[in-house]
Amino acid sequence: MKEKTILSNKYYLYLTEFFAGMSVMAVELGASRLLAPYFSSSQIVWTIIIGTIMIAMALGNIYGGRSADKNPNPDVLYRRIIIAAIWIAAIPVLGKYIILGISALLIFSVSSNFLIWAAFIACMVIFVFPLFLLGTVTPSLAKYTVQSLEDSGKIVGTLGASNTIGSIIGTFMPTFVTIPAVGTSVTFLIFSGILLVLACLYFINTKARKKTMAVAAALFVGCCVLGASDSFAFWEKDLTYEGESVYNYLQVKETPSQIMLSTNVLFGVQSILNKEPGMTGMYYDYAMAAPFMAGIADRENLDMLILGMGSGTYATQCEQYFDNTAIEGVEIDEKITDLSREYFKLPEDVAVTTYDGRAYLNAVDKKYDVIMVDAYQDITIPFQMSSVEFFTMVRDHLNEDGVMVVNMNMRGTGEGNINQYLADTISNVFDNVYTADVRGTTNRELFASQSDQMLDTFASNINTYETGNMAANAPTGGQDLVTMMQTVSGDMVEYVPGKYLMTDDKAPVELLGMQVIDELIKDEVGYYKDIYEKEGVQGLLDQI
Repeated sequence: MKEKTILSNKYYLYLTEFFAGMSVMAVELGASRLLAPYFSSSQIVWTIIIGTIMIAMALGNIYGGRSADKNPNPDVLYRRIIIAAIWIAAIPVLGKYIILGISALLIFSVSSNFLIWAAFIACMVIFVFPLFLLGTVTPSLAKYTVQSLEDSGKIVGTLGASNTIGSIIGTFMPTFVTIPAVGTSVTFLIFSGILLVLACLYFINTKARKKTMAVAAALFVGCCVLGASDSFAFWEKDLTYEGESVYNYLQVKETPSQIMLSTNVLFGVQSILNKEPGMTGMYYDYAMAAPFMAGIADRENLDMLILGMGSGTYATQCEQYFDNTAIEGVEIDEKITDLSREYFKLPEDVAVTTYDGRAYLNAVDKKYDVIMVDAYQDITIPFQMSSVEFFTMVRDHLNEDGVMVVNMNMRGTGEGNINQYLADTISNVFDNVYTADVRGTTNRELFASQSDQMLDTFASNINTYETGNMAANAPTGGQDLVTMMQTVSGDMVEYVPGKYLMTDDKAPVELLGMQVIDELIKDEVGYYKDIYEKEGVQGLLDQI
């Protein structure tokens, strides 16, 4: 029979298994990058991605085995592969619209666990069907290749090895090659194209399904034309930069007065630089209290370390107002550092090491006067930088009267919220802990030190800074900084520790962060939700 020509050589079947396994893993990693700009890349999102894909593969295995027993015609399998390939190619075209549509609907209908529901439904709608189809490959190929019980073990083992080797390559290639080089959208198209070529080779050899191949090729070309864009915030027309790195979706946006960096489409801005020198109106202003607490006005030189340098706004601001700081930064994403130099005016004398913040502390012995922990990005908090072990390392890298300042960017409410966990954990390490809520934002700054003189030093150094010559070259003569420090002083509250503790073994930061997201959504959409409940969709459209 014609269909046996190419299949008479089992190596083609092993190649089919290989590329199917490779594509499954590539789509899984692509899924994480497609969802991350909207829902973060937390463990919760990864759990949802892995769980839904395993569901799809399991159902595909069951269906594929039964289908192959009933109809052992390879045409059926390779037709499924074509359908899966076109679906995957369509993900860059439609995926972001589906995610936003699902999010918009759930915001008005789900009162809790928004992140879980939105990510889960998006995964089910976008990824389950094509991976279900790819899940039928293994049992179908086993049916086509096993001719007798004598060699069944060898053949099934070889099929499994082919799938595993393909999966390994499909794991590494998107992360280290295609996504950094050409982006998530083109990555989907590349692996879709591989599957399409694989199936078309079969049908060309069997001289069948010519119309199917023509339609598939046309659809694939259309998806390449429409889906090659790497824009996740497709509604934004005037972005200065939009792209991806190994770790993040990255967006730079400018207004007449500010430059903003965002690593998440839906949940706010991570860094802002005012084009005019001076106070930013953000948490950086409050964090400026740390150098005063460490006695900057009494020192010839003050050593600072910033864990989570980001766009470098805090370092830039410190250099504007102080002429006796030596600032180092650690940033895990080298692309963010490049953007900070290009768009955010990060001074060249501020050295930035591309490394994980905790790993950096493990690698160096130097002690600092101020350590700024600003690694809690949008709704993602790295557990390894939230535990008692981590904060102990920070304490050990501070001088005797040194100060740690932590930007807690989500102000949780209720018993056992994320900030309570963080503050209680820090209080288990430091003797003196104070917090200040940043006015007009959801940020809270925490200051910690082993020095009992921290607040006295703060007050005296503000006075020295105002009356001395330190502020001579600072914007507005430093008076805006002095006014801000007086505000911080009035907002400062001594933290009374409670019972919550995070360790390397147990740090439920993902679930705690999700609770805050639910609160933020309730606050932001409460007004519109009331209109929707009273007047329906038309009332909401009229209001918008």
